[in-house]
Amino acid sequence: MMQQIYPQTPHPYQYELNKDLHFAAAHFIPTEEAGKCARVHGHTYFTNVTIAGDMLDSSGFLVNFSAIKKLIHDRFDHGILNDHADLFGVSRSENGNAGEADYPTTEVVARTICELVQAYLDKTANKPVCIQVYLRETPSSYVVYRPRRAAANG
Repeated sequence: MMQQIYPQTPHPYQYELNKDLHFAAAHFIPTEEAGKCARVHGHTYFTNVTIAGDMLDSSGFLVNFSAIKKLIHDRFDHGILNDHADLFGVSRSENGNAGEADYPTTEVVARTICELVQAYLDKTANKPVCIQVYLRETPSSYVVYRPRRAAANG
């Protein structure tokens, strides 16, 4: 993987871990506004996940790099993102009405990666936080997602 420089976000934590990885996946955005992206097409996504915290686990890790790879690469590589109906589609409001669309746009995929990582981190004893996900969809297009501090620490 090519070494890249990613945007940084200031934080108060002692440790910062970054994991680079990639996955190949297809998707489509089923709306007229998406233009040609409404048709199934694929990308080789490159992502960087930034995790921070003050305490290491009993093995001396903030989080094991392989755990992050399993969460993302093993789930999404060589698949169709839209097939993950539990993650992408139309979200439901609390009263059961259709909410906003959560189609697998780069923005939504970046947010979803952060949420998946944070759900895993919340189960660890040292409780690190996912503070940033950088997701490159094409050589010229990427998204940076940073959860709100209250959500990351909640």
